[in-house]
Amino acid sequence: MNDNERIAHEQEVMRQLEAFDTPTITNAVATYPALKEMCLGLYNPNQAGWYTDNRLRCFYPELGPRCGYAVTAVYGMPDASYGRLEFKDILEAIAESPGPVILALKENFLDGMKRRNALIGGNMMTAFKQVGVTAVLGDAPARDIDEMRPLGVQCLFPGVVAGHGPESVEAVNVPVSICGMDIAPREVIHMDENGAVKFPAKYLDAVLEKARLFRERDNGRQEALRKTTDPRALADIMKGIYE
Repeated sequence: MNDNERIAHEQEVMRQLEAFDTPTITNAVATYPALKEMCLGLYNPNQAGWYTDNRLRCFYPELGPRCGYAVTAVYGMPDASYGRLEFKDILEAIAESPGPVILALKENFLDGMKRRNALIGGNMMTAFKQVGVTAVLGDAPARDIDEMRPLGVQCLFPGVVAGHGPESVEAVNVPVSICGMDIAPREVIHMDENGAVKFPAKYLDAVLEKARLFRERDNGRQEALRKTTDPRALADIMKGIYE
C-alpha cells in the first residue's frame, strides 16, 4: 500500500468512526484494558493524557461526532523578540495535512487573561474551514458562536466570551496539551459532545474493530437491563463494568 492508498484507507476508516460516539471510542482505545479482546489498552486509563477533561463544552451537539488528523497551533501574548510565525503558517499547515483536519488550539496566556481571551471567532473559523478543518478544540474561550454555526464545524472550547486582546502565533504543529489531552500532530482525534480522545493513526483499523464489538455488547446489555427491575439481576448484568 503506497502513501496515497494508506491515507485514503485511513480517511474511510475515520468516516466510519464518525458513526460512533466518543465514549465508545475511548472504550476501544483504553478504558477497559483488562478486556483484551475488546479494548486495545493503548494507555493507562487513569494516568495518561489521552482524553479531555470536563472543562470543554460542545457548541454544536447536533453536528455529531468528528474524526480527523490533528494539526496544532499555539497562541500567546505578542513578543517583540519573536515574529517568525503568522496566521498564514497555521493555514498552510492545515492545507498540507491530509484531511479531514481537527485543529487543536493552545493558548499560553496567564489564567486570568486566558479565561477572557477568545481564541477563535467567525472570520478565523471561516478561513480554517476553507483549508479543510472539520472540527476545532481549544483550551481558551471562543466567540461568535451564532456566526460560526452555519459553517458546520464542530467546536469544543471551555466557554464563550465577547472579546479578545492582542495575541501572536508561537508555534505550529508541535505537541500540545489541551484540557487534559496530550496531542501530537497527525494523531487521530475523535470528538463529540462528550469530549475528545486521541490515538495514533496506525491503530485506526483496530479501533474500528473494537468499537464495533463494544457497540454490540452494549446494545445487548442495555436490552437485558430493560427487561428486569430486579436489583440482583441488574447487578449481575452489569458485572465486569461496575462491581
